[in-house]
Amino acid sequence: MNVKEYRIDLGEDINIILGQSHFIKTVSDLAEIIPTTTIGARFAVAFNEASGPCLIRYEGNDEDLTKKAIEIMQNLKAGHTFVILLKNCYPINILSKVKMCDEVVRIFCASANPLTVFTAESNGGAAIVGVVDGLSPKGVEQTEDKIKRAEFLKKIGYKY
Repeated sequence: MNVKEYRIDLGEDINIILGQSHFIKTVSDLAEIIPTTTIGARFAVAFNEASGPCLIRYEGNDEDLTKKAIEIMQNLKAGHTFVILLKNCYPINILSKVKMCDEVVRIFCASANPLTVFTAESNGGAAIVGVVDGLSPKGVEQTEDKIKRAEFLKKIGYKY
């Protein structure tokens, strides 16, 4: 078995959902969830098929995000996994519907942070074994930090 590390730097204003699913229909179903849940979202979905022709299946409405999603899946090589890249939308806007998608088995992460994904390769296949999302804590939230958090949530439209 070979354990590999792959760093994903998303760039400005891009969010990611990384997950595992079990069926070729995943890419279509996930692609339908996004525009029907969040108007104006730019997105790409890519899915690594794990049997048959073993293709990277993809859908999206943003060419740059689609290229990036395909590149991520080419590097991860893990079968029956998917990535959703988002602009003008946050994972929280669609995450519950993604989790409810019949084919979705699990979500590894939903983030805008740089990620490190660890995969294990064996016998011609690969699996995601873990994800490092961002950085470790540097301290404990203080009163001033709570105020900043509340202001940020208001700014992005989650609080009145």
